[in-house]
Amino acid sequence: MTEKTPTMLIVDDEPNVIKSLRRLLVDTDYEIFTAESGEAGLDILKENEIQLIVSDYRMPGMNGVEFLRQAKELSPSTIRIILSGFADVSAVVEAINNGHVYKFIGKPWNDQDLLTTILRAFEQYELQQENKKLNEKLLERNAQLEEAAKSLEEKIDQRTQDLRIKNLALKTAHNILQWLPVGVLGIDIEENIVYANQLSASLAGLDKIGFGLSARTCFDKDILETMMSTIHSGETVHLSWDTTQPVTIICTPIPEKTGIICVLQKATQGIVQEPSPASIESGGN
Repeated sequence: MTEKTPTMLIVDDEPNVIKSLRRLLVDTDYEIFTAESGEAGLDILKENEIQLIVSDYRMPGMNGVEFLRQAKELSPSTIRIILSGFADVSAVVEAINNGHVYKFIGKPWNDQDLLTTILRAFEQYELQQENKKLNEKLLERNAQLEEAAKSLEEKIDQRTQDLRIKNLALKTAHNILQWLPVGVLGIDIEENIVYANQLSASLAGLDKIGFGLSARTCFDKDILETMMSTIHSGETVHLSWDTTQPVTIICTPIPEKTGIICVLQKATQGIVQEPSPASIESGGN
C-alpha cells in the first residue's frame, strides 16, 4: 500500500448507498470523501488528491460515465469503479470506453467481493505510481547518459582536432629537417640511429641511413665514442671527419641523457650555429 493514507471518493445520489459503503469501510484506514452528484464529485476532485473513485452509474443530471470521463481528465491516475443495478451490456461497454473504469460492479454487491475489489484497486494505483517513478528515473538517467555521451563526443572531437594540429606540426617539422642544407642525425643512448634527414647519408658516405641502424656501421669507433661522450659530459663537441669528403660534425646531448643530435656539414661550409641543450628541450616541448 502507499505510504500516504489511501483516499477514495464515493459518488451516489442515494444517501443510503453512501451510508452503506461507509459502514462497510469503517474498519479500514481509508480517507473517504462523498458526493451526491457528479458535479459535486468533480469539485472534490479538484481540491484533493483522490486515488480511487467509486461512482453510481445512474444519477440525475450528470450520469456516472460522464462524471468518470471528466474525472479522468482532471486526475488521469485515479482508479475508477462504477456501481450499477442497471444490468445492460451497452452500459458496461460505455463505462469502459468512455469512463475508462477499472471495474464495473452490480448492485446489490457482495460485501467481501467489493472490499477485495477496492483493495486491489488501491494496489493497482500504487503499482502505477511506482511505474511512473521508475519511468521518470529512467528518463532522467537516459538524459544524463545522453549528456555524458555528448560531452564525451565533444572531448573526442577536441582531442582529434588537437592530434590533427600536432600531426601537421610534426609533418612540417619533418619536412623542414629533411630539406635543411646540412645533415641531421638522432642517435639514442644505445647507439641506434633514430632519425636521419636526406643529406645525412651522403655526408656520411653512405647510400642511405635507415632508422634502427647501428651508428657503428656509419662512423669510426673513435669518432662515435667521442660523439657519444657528450651524453655524459653534457657539452657540445665539434669534430672533423674525413669520409669521401671532409665533414664537420657538431654533437649536442639531448636532455635527460637519452641520446645526441648530430649536425653534419661539408668542412668548406660556414659553421652553423650549434643548438644548445636549452633550445633542444624547448623545441621538444
